[in-house]
Amino acid sequence: MDERTVLVINGPNLNLLGEREPEVYGHATLADLEDGCQVAAAALGLTADCRQSNHEGALIDWVQEGRRGIAGIVLNAGGYTHTSVALRDAVSACRVLVVEVHISDIHAREPFRHHSYLTDVTAHQVIGRGIDGYAEAITWLAEQR
Repeated sequence: MDERTVLVINGPNLNLLGEREPEVYGHATLADLEDGCQVAAAALGLTADCRQSNHEGALIDWVQEGRRGIAGIVLNAGGYTHTSVALRDAVSACRVLVVEVHISDIHAREPFRHHSYLTDVTAHQVIGRGIDGYAEAITWLAEQR
């Protein structure tokens, strides 16, 4: 990875996009989302390194790996948004900008989803814009360079 790389990290259950609750998350798949990130990044002279894991430790490792020397991180931590102090601490240690992304509007859903451990340590949030929110996040990062 280098200063033109945007690290796109997706957390638990995002591998089920297109299957899981399409009325909430839409019909696009994780592959569709990743293709969209590649296109958005390329249009801005960047590259997108897209990763997904259901494991909290993997997300933390990737945030630490990308914490410096890249264009930024786009992070959809999935359910870990509402539970993981450890992931929050990893984001807090970043020396690059991190954008928190959520496909659905977490503030319009169940009360336990309203709180994010990440919001106060991320530079920007894109919430409730579907998978198009990822392109918006990548564009925001590019504009900050």
